[in-house]
Amino acid sequence: MARPPSPPGGEPATSASRPSANDAGWTFLTNHGHALVVLARDGDLRLRDLAAAIGVTERTAQAIVNDLASAGYVDRVRVGNRSRYTVHRELPFRHPVERDHPVGELLAVLGPGVGPAD
Repeated sequence: MARPPSPPGGEPATSASRPSANDAGWTFLTNHGHALVVLARDGDLRLRDLAAAIGVTERTAQAIVNDLASAGYVDRVRVGNRSRYTVHRELPFRHPVERDHPVGELLAVLGPGVGPAD
């Protein structure tokens, strides 16, 4: 395996000097995946806070939540002037490569409060 290029001065690149995933311009999850993870952690989140957490505008966050709700992955219930979101962890991934796995498996891997029906 080739070593990373040395920066000026001849010192080899360290993990601290390598680009992070954010610097690369892409991540392994889509914004829809990020939204699902965030909503699984906190179903009482305001749309504004969801947008900030996943790095999109409120309008885009609303469109993502609408997509997830239309596909049945999220239920949205009005509670006063707020919404409460429930993630359906038992539903399968949409892509044929992962279709035989429920989204709850991914949510379980991503930390406390995200796993199968807590």
